[in-house]
Amino acid sequence: MLIAPRMSGSILKSLARLARTRAGASALQLALRAELKINALRALPADAFGAIALHNRALQARAPRKTDDQKLGVPKAGWSKSSAEFFAAYEARRSSPEKILARVIERAKELERMTPSMRVLLDVAEDDARNDAEAAGDRFRVGAPKGPLDGVVIAIKEQTRVRGLPAKGGTSYMDGAPQKEDATIVRRLREAGAVIVGTTPMTEFGMTPLGFNVHRTMPRNPHDTGRVAGGSSTGSGVAVATGLVPIAIGADGGGSIRIPSSLNGVFGIKPTWGRVSRAGDLFGGSVAHLGPLASSTADLARTLEIIGAPDPRDPETTGAPPIKAGSLVSALGRGVRGLVIGVEESEWADASPEVQRAGRAALAALEKEGVKIKTVASPLFRHAPAIGYLAISIETRAELKSDWDEHADDMSPDLQISMAVVSEFGAVEFAETLRLRAALRSEAARLLGEVDLLALPTTVSTAPAVTDAQFASGFLDAQALAGLCRFNFLGNLTGLPASSCPIGLHEGLPIGFQLVGDAWDEATVLQATAHLERIGVASVARPKINVDVWTSVSP
Repeated sequence: MLIAPRMSGSILKSLARLARTRAGASALQLALRAELKINALRALPADAFGAIALHNRALQARAPRKTDDQKLGVPKAGWSKSSAEFFAAYEARRSSPEKILARVIERAKELERMTPSMRVLLDVAEDDARNDAEAAGDRFRVGAPKGPLDGVVIAIKEQTRVRGLPAKGGTSYMDGAPQKEDATIVRRLREAGAVIVGTTPMTEFGMTPLGFNVHRTMPRNPHDTGRVAGGSSTGSGVAVATGLVPIAIGADGGGSIRIPSSLNGVFGIKPTWGRVSRAGDLFGGSVAHLGPLASSTADLARTLEIIGAPDPRDPETTGAPPIKAGSLVSALGRGVRGLVIGVEESEWADASPEVQRAGRAALAALEKEGVKIKTVASPLFRHAPAIGYLAISIETRAELKSDWDEHADDMSPDLQISMAVVSEFGAVEFAETLRLRAALRSEAARLLGEVDLLALPTTVSTAPAVTDAQFASGFLDAQALAGLCRFNFLGNLTGLPASSCPIGLHEGLPIGFQLVGDAWDEATVLQATAHLERIGVASVARPKINVDVWTSVSP
């Protein structure tokens, strides 16, 4: 049934009712196993399984290899303004944080009023944001800004607590009371002078990468509103892509930062597991990371330098090596001479022709700049999606036990189907999944002992099409879901840092290119991503729907 064309509307609702019967859930699980290649895990040989990991720390392959520092500086950003341009405008008194904040709020309302709506701000923290903008403006007026993000307007994915705003995780029923305090990541940004404008809408519980949510007015893809914007950090991706903000915070459990980065044509990074505190975030589990989406590599680096530090409120950050102030931004100027990038050919073979062409061109450009491209092999990599589906879905189902018991009727039909089907998986299969995950971690560490980075597509193809009716009712499309997640679970299951950068357009739609690095080595990931930006291979293209917070909205 799941192999059939996309299902939505009344058919989807009927399928949800069927899924909530024991017989229906069992039957649907059989179809899902085949469609998402979960059955293939059963056929793996005994030596493909590792020992269950006793911790969730990413395995570091080796100390970062020293390469030539060409001291090339920070690459120039694309059409939309970076935080550095806002900072320079504030310093030169050509604008002020107060004026920019007012225009961001105004432009966000204009986006929301479009047909179809391009709503990217779910809740706006007007009073706190204005107070923070005024304080930042005062600092610039006396020549004492706090740092590179002072006065820069930033949006936060709704699952991460922002003082004074609800945190409902994409649901219709969770408590909408104003939060009493910021999550650690938000507090650190605010302490650095950033102006937190509000929260961005996400998919329900982050359980689909397709970017729709029947409980929210969700934005479409700004390059083509007949396409999805990806998820689950949907609003954050579109907020950056349209130029509303230079930086937004997302969360990534199976590509939820990198997928909207890819489909909307912006930069994004999932940091190393334990690099960024999740204290104050709604969701737990062993695969979800917090991180930034941005209009430039430099803004990813500037943001990570502020948010990437141990936090007593999150034990998973214990032991994370500190990021020296300015070190990630400095790494952007190293160039790529001497780097070794690994390419697993069978992974690339699963991408669409247009994604393969763009990715090969990016690799060829890096090779001309002094990178060595090395072919690597890992038969286990192709099973990362199936391992990831089981890991994240079973963990989420367990975490949401009371929600499922008490609020199943309040969930969207597609989520009801997912939750019911996942309930049919057993404990032994989950334990076997953990063993495969451990083997995958070891395999990735082995390869990163030989190369500095692994290159992958971000998604199999560009943004999938969607109709108004499908967007309104929600839909079930296992093939589209698999195409978006195909290359992303490797980073989540291993905890390794992974970026996505935009490397061109196909029929007007962005294509993403992914780099995966060794544990704690975000610097090398950003170094190579920045060089692609420097030589013009990676850049943020102006979408059809874009805003200018200095003047007006278009179209």
